[in-house]
Amino acid sequence: MNTKMTMIYWKSDKFWLGKLLEHPEIMTQGETFKELKENIKDAYLLMALDGVPEKYEIEEVSI
Repeated sequence: MNTKMTMIYWKSDKFWLGKLLEHPEIMTQGETFKELKENIKDAYLLMALDGVPEKYEIEEVSI
């Protein structure tokens, strides 16, 4: 899966914060910018796979 999305991000006093413009309900943080990018990917996958059983298959479809 190679999906590209737009992350808006900023630095607070202690953490990098970010959210996906395509899914504004997905927001996370990281101590570094690299950690923020990893965390936003994890947060997206958690949302996308919510309710999907542990064993599943993937197939690319054209819509």
